[in-house]
Amino acid sequence: MERPSKFSILAAFAALYLIWGSTYLGIFFAIQSIPPFLMAGVRFFLAGIIMYAIARFQGAPRPDPVTWRDALIVGACLLLFGNGGVTVAEKWVPTGLAALLVATVPIYIALLGWITGTAPRPTLMVWLGLVGGFMGVGLLVGSALTNSSGSPNEHLALGMAILLFGSLVWSAGSLYSRRARNAPSPFLAAGQQMLCGGALLILGGVAFGEYRGFDPRQITMPSAMAFVYLVLIGSLVGFPAYIFLLRHCDPAKVATYAYVNPIVAVLLGTAFAGETLTMRTMLGAGLIIGSVAVVITAQQMTPKTAIDRAIGAPDCAR
Repeated sequence: MERPSKFSILAAFAALYLIWGSTYLGIFFAIQSIPPFLMAGVRFFLAGIIMYAIARFQGAPRPDPVTWRDALIVGACLLLFGNGGVTVAEKWVPTGLAALLVATVPIYIALLGWITGTAPRPTLMVWLGLVGGFMGVGLLVGSALTNSSGSPNEHLALGMAILLFGSLVWSAGSLYSRRARNAPSPFLAAGQQMLCGGALLILGGVAFGEYRGFDPRQITMPSAMAFVYLVLIGSLVGFPAYIFLLRHCDPAKVATYAYVNPIVAVLLGTAFAGETLTMRTMLGAGLIIGSVAVVITAQQMTPKTAIDRAIGAPDCAR
């Protein structure tokens, strides 16, 4: 595998850090007048068509049929369950809180890597990070499940459960994508995954009856602008950057986007969506982000597994 330049690695990380942090606000505005599954499905399907066409125009060979199978699996994990879960959950969950719960992905990756044998048993430092991260989740969940009157907020609880489950499936898909049979071109592979994931999301929207009562003429200008941003920037730049980094960097380093995305999402949500920060939320955020930092730092200090050495997984920081 040809080693990418340091500039391309840095540019991909910058896209991952800043763009993905802003997509939470974009989703919030887009679903104000567009059904969530249909919005996400059309977003990724359109982006997939554009990405696939550009890659083929630039000379990428027609992908092997077997790569479509793996693209379907990765697209289902990352887009249908992962991004689709975020999109649906933001009907009830504030953008900043959604980003904080999604920040648990590196914690899931550490656990799943150990369970599946692709990573060593967690060290004491990693275990401390895992415990701290789940304490932070518990703090956020506990503060958010009741309103000022103390009664349960069922919609918020459902949204948070969707986010946590979607993050788990996203983590499994990210690990699988490292060893999936992909097209040689990372951009062609990203286009395949977006096409498959987008199609699954559209089918989900149809299955849930989102098309009933939906009139495209009623889409507001903020929703339309947010949708265009999500397609052109969030999908065509952010998602390929993630796939590119997964191919060329250790998963622990790629997962560092979890440090920055919640901060960007919280700041944007506070500035443009009228969201407020409580002391309990800030404490939970500190626990999660700090724990993710501990887990990722400990993983970077751990020697590569035999599996990673066998597939030639590079260290993008060198």
